Amino acid sequence: MSYESQVFKIPRESEDYEECSTFVTNTVEEIIKNAIESGQNKIFINTNLKLGLPMENINKIAGPFVEAWASETFQLIADDKSNKYSLMNVEAVERLHMADVILQFKRQRKVESGVTAEVDVKATAEDIDNSGKSPNITSFARIRTAYVEDPDYIFIILSLKHRVYSTRNQESGLMDGIMEVVKYNAYDLKYISSRDLNYNPALGTGQIQVRDIHYVDIEKRNTWEFCQLLDKKYLQSSRRTFEQWLSLAETKGWIKKDD
Repeated sequence: MSYESQVFKIPRESEDYEECSTFVTNTVEEIIKNAIESGQNKIFINTNLKLGLPMENINKIAGPFVEAWASETFQLIADDKSNKYSLMNVEAVERLHMADVILQFKRQRKVESGVTAEVDVKATAEDIDNSGKSPNITSFARIRTAYVEDPDYIFIILSLKHRVYSTRNQESGLMDGIMEVVKYNAYDLKYISSRDLNYNPALGTGQIQVRDIHYVDIEKRNTWEFCQLLDKKYLQSSRRTFEQWLSLAETKGWIKKDD
């Protein structure tokens, strides 16, 4: 028995998938770009500290703040029903979900009138070398299953670089922290180049990881090709076997089984 001999459930995406993916990716980047250029890119943190913030560790707490900022930025736009981005709905999801926020855009298509994308926000520090450089994205088994269940699944990675500094509050005399989002990039996970994707065998069925989130190349591929790439990454790990992959494939419904 081998990988090649399996009878796979082959996901087939819609003809306009690439067009929808490009629309979402460009729109997400445009929203963040506008927030930065209009000065709506700062998070203010009031403290009761007199001497300053622990800057050497500040990146460890910045991530959740930046993720919340991104979610709120999208929500404020969606609240304007006539917004120019056609963003209709924003849903912040629970902590253990694969993404941080779900976006729904109005868009006329052949069989639908909208596009839905899940967005995973990854925060990295502008002034700390290698901060968040190689983030885990999500579980191998969960993302592989998601593409089988929905071949049009759009999973966007939003990379946000931030800078943190402290300043003395003139009224209280205490130190305030300011986190400022300064750079951004958005990628469709399915189109990230093979060389920029890693498989990390730690944690459950393993994690899909971006090698260096600041330098990502794009390779266009369809959903089935991406599923095969995920399988290849898994099977190339010295800590995984074909038998383990087959057990997952049977459990998660990636292959057809005889009655």
